[in-house]
Formats: sequence, structure tokens, C-alpha cells
Amino acid sequence: MSGSNTGLNEIQGAIPGGNAQITGSFTQAEATQLQNELKFGSVPLDLKTLFVTSVSAQVGRDQLDAGLIAAAIGLLLVVVYAFFYYRGLGLVSVCSLLIAGTITYLAVVLLSLYQNFTLELAGIAGLIVAIGITADSFVVYFERLRDEVREGKQLRPAVESGWKRARRTILVSDTVSFLAALLLYYFAIGEVKGFAYTLGLTTLIDVVVVFLFTKPMVTLLAGTKFFGNGHPMSGLDPARLGAKTPWRSSVRRNQVRRRPDPATRSTTSRNTGGS
Repeated sequence: MSGSNTGLNEIQGAIPGGNAQITGSFTQAEATQLQNELKFGSVPLDLKTLFVTSVSAQVGRDQLDAGLIAAAIGLLLVVVYAFFYYRGLGLVSVCSLLIAGTITYLAVVLLSLYQNFTLELAGIAGLIVAIGITADSFVVYFERLRDEVREGKQLRPAVESGWKRARRTILVSDTVSFLAALLLYYFAIGEVKGFAYTLGLTTLIDVVVVFLFTKPMVTLLAGTKFFGNGHPMSGLDPARLGAKTPWRSSVRRNQVRRRPDPATRSTTSRNTGGS
């Protein structure tokens, strides 16, 4: 290989032994610089094979199935607990979970189609954690609502005052979860990014579901006779919750004022005049 200070190089023959000679018009400084450039990145490493591990495709499939089974079991336990502890209000929590799950599924499908998103095991773990985040939101709201009932408020005012108290807590909790997912996604590498991505996505979905479905649905149920009168199976029974004062029926009744009997009124008038 020949060269010159003009930067033009020409290979004159093969290098069978691994040694090459560079000829050309170089100054000492240029020759030293070229030598250093050729040696740059040359690290004397001797690689040795320590062990070899083979993983079949079936292992990945088994792990994926195990993750989906874990998600189903976790969801089932949350549903059972919601109906056992909150009774009628458990319907709201189950519907909230189903809507959140549907939106999450659609989001993953759309991201896979248009953003080449791949759902891995770490991402499935993030979805499982999202079940707890959604459950935590309606638990906070239901407990604030039950506290208002214990104070003696009727259901409709309790729904609004309880929501004002729970709204701030829900927003703070979801904000912390989203920031944690954002930082984890920024600093992490590999599959951990998938976990952080799904965690942040489901946290945003939880905010949407709680504000646009859970609270409006509770408001609608408060106007029904089953929940409005504090049925024992509604989960809002004042007696069961230990309310300070029992509810009066929220059903409006027309008060009929009876007119006094004319004979009785005449007798009363005569008695009054005689005295």
C-alpha cells in the first residue's frame, strides 16, 4: 500500500502474513500520526468460551402464558374483593376495570400497528401493576364517600363532597406513578423500558376512566332507590357504616293536608264563643 501526504492510498498487493508496509512521502510527524491512527482501537483481547446456553421458543411462550394467567388471577381477586367489601359499589369498580382494560388493549394494538410497539414480559408486568393502580383509585373514592355517609350526609351530597376529597388524592397518586414510569423509561435500558412504558400508559388511562366513568356512574347510581335509600346490599347502608344520624328517605313524598271537619270546626267555634 502506498500513500502520500495528499491523502491518496493505493493497495499494491495482498497481505497474507498480516504485515503491511506503507510507502510514500511522509514527514516524521505525519508518519507518527498515521501509526497512531492505525493502532487506535487495537485491544489485545483473548476471548474464551465459558459456557453455552440454548433457549427454545417454547420457553418464551410458557413465560407469556404464565404472565397472562397471573394477570387473570390478579383481576379475579380484585373483583371478588370489590364485591365482598363494597357490595353494590363493586359493580362500579368492575365496570371501571373492564373499561380500563379495553382501552389499554386497544392502545397496545394501535401502538403495535403504527409505532412498532412490541409487548414483552416486562410490559405484561406493567399491565398487571396497572390493575392495582386502577383499584387504588376507586378504593380512595369509595372510602371518602363512605366517610361522608358516616358523618350523616345523604348520598347525593356525599357523592360530591367525597369526590372533592378523593380527587386530589387520586391525582397526586397517579402523578407520582407517571413520573416514576417516565424516569424509569428515560434511564433504564432493555426490557425495563417496556415495563415503564406500559406503566405510564395505564396510569394515564386510569385518570381518564376515573374522571369520565367512575365518578359519573356513582352520581347516576346515587339517584336510584337501591343506593339512594341505603339498601344493606348497596355498600352504603348508614347503619352498617355506623353513621351518626340515620338517613331520611330520599324519595319525595307529597304531603296531604287534611281539612278540619266542618262539624268539629263549628263546635269549636261555639265553645269559644260561649267562653
